Amino acid sequence: MNTADVAAALASTPDGVAVRVKVVPGASRDRVAGLLGDRLKITVAAPPEDGKANRAVCALLATLLNVPVKSIEVTHGRSQPQKTLLVTGVTLCDTTERLAKAIAK
Repeated sequence: MNTADVAAALASTPDGVAVRVKVVPGASRDRVAGLLGDRLKITVAAPPEDGKANRAVCALLATLLNVPVKSIEVTHGRSQPQKTLLVTGVTLCDTTERLAKAIAK
């Protein structure tokens, strides 16, 4: 997966980087599975109840992007599979490269 493909799911904002995702809860493991249209497909083992899947997505991205979990918040789609997350404390370039590497694994 090249960085240009991943960049389609990202946008620079005044506050950080917006990441568009499609979340698949109840999966066998937490991972960035690839791209689905203009969104990153993220699978998490957590169920879609009481915000557990959202917290798992934030934790996964925090690990991949090397930022604290508190630097990631769901800004749109809290109760929907398609979400937008805001990541603060990172650049668009770094985010694109790190997520492309995660998908390539």
